[in-house]
Amino acid sequence: MEVTVSSIVTSIASVTFLTWAWKVVNWVWLRLKQLEKWLREQGFKGNPYKLLFGGTKEMIPMMKEARSKPIDPYSDDIVPQFLPFHHHCVNLHGKDYFQWLGPTPRLTITDPKLIKDLTMKLFKSQG
Repeated sequence: MEVTVSSIVTSIASVTFLTWAWKVVNWVWLRLKQLEKWLREQGFKGNPYKLLFGGTKEMIPMMKEARSKPIDPYSDDIVPQFLPFHHHCVNLHGKDYFQWLGPTPRLTITDPKLIKDLTMKLFKSQG
């Protein structure tokens, strides 16, 4: 069996490509699905991660539809008009939930005790 320069170059190129491909798959999919699993284990509900766009594709039509309707001047409930996706997620998942803005999770927490605990832990970790 003869080892040639071209076979060595091909092997190095293949290993480099496979390493790069694994890093991209990990960055675009595996790491985010693991983060989603961790958020669910913490007790948060939310939409599943969708490749690259997250919930953005659902959010934009909801915003366009809400903006096309006139504002009711006699209603105190302005959230469906100005934050339709947030309103939809609260109705679907509860007041503490996560949503995906592209590959970034956005965590919404409304429980004051949980917010206090998180900020106290954040300040302790910083100094």
